[in-house]
Amino acid sequence: MTKAIRIHKNGPPSVMKWEEVDLGKPAKGEVRLRQTAVGLNFIDTYQRSGLYPLPLPMVLGSEGAGIVEAVGRGVIGIKAGDRVAYAGGPIGAYAEQRNIPAEILIKIPKEISDQTAAAMMLKGMTARYLLRDTYRVKKGDTILIHAAAGGLGLILCQWANHLGATVIGTVGTKKKAELARAHGCHHPILYTKQNFVDQVKRLTKGAGVPVVYDSIGKDTFPASLDCLQKRGLFVSFGNASGPIPPFVSGILAQKGSLYMTRPSLFDYIGSRPELEANARDLIGVVKKGVVKIEINQTYALKDAASAHRDLEGRKTTGSTVLLP
Repeated sequence: MTKAIRIHKNGPPSVMKWEEVDLGKPAKGEVRLRQTAVGLNFIDTYQRSGLYPLPLPMVLGSEGAGIVEAVGRGVIGIKAGDRVAYAGGPIGAYAEQRNIPAEILIKIPKEISDQTAAAMMLKGMTARYLLRDTYRVKKGDTILIHAAAGGLGLILCQWANHLGATVIGTVGTKKKAELARAHGCHHPILYTKQNFVDQVKRLTKGAGVPVVYDSIGKDTFPASLDCLQKRGLFVSFGNASGPIPPFVSGILAQKGSLYMTRPSLFDYIGSRPELEANARDLIGVVKKGVVKIEINQTYALKDAASAHRDLEGRKTTGSTVLLP
């Protein structure tokens, strides 16, 4: 037996229960992982609420780190005692122990702590595909990142700055503006007091930006489209304020023959070579200090409901880790 956060129905954070669950031996291709840290992500709240429906009951969580305790048949390259981390795959991270497919695990180098690994995998690999695959940011680009002081936002700002881009970011408070600026955001925009479209136009001398990275959703649409250059790319990868409402696609033509994409990390790391390439790049920039993973909140895993309330209430900055 082990303990885990389970939900039996969708709803607010109060539906999350700290329960005992059965844990059998790892099946073929699996390992048993004793988790030392679990990452908190907005997708967890979408799955809990039912915005992203999944079969119930379930254990939440898509990201974690820990130590391999047992190895199932057919597992190659991973052994008991290895420190590993993961993002994606079957959900179930909100647990003290879990069985998990070995093929989604990445070994953690000694320079990276378990908490850092748990906080960086999903958000860090998301940043990597957004900046290097969805739109390939290059030196001289000026880009817009919404929620620049969040866990993913801080990684995006640092990495984009390293690539030579000028980073404009939206934030909700002066404190968050200072945090974003300290992590590579050249022009934080306080959206509660400033019109972010006007500010982007001012900063780009009316030209707009080639790409907008938007994890907010309803509250920043369609205004984000007005920040783009002709044939610019609107990247919608989250719904922190709620999903974007239905719209007529002709608006993309009216605003400059724009492109729009709704990517998911799991389509960018679907094969083992893609996963390894993405993780290798992420581990590289973290080891070099180019990207610092800011863990600004920790909670006991059994208190995950409190963590969800604070995340949805926009009371957190940087990354949050749950400790089993």
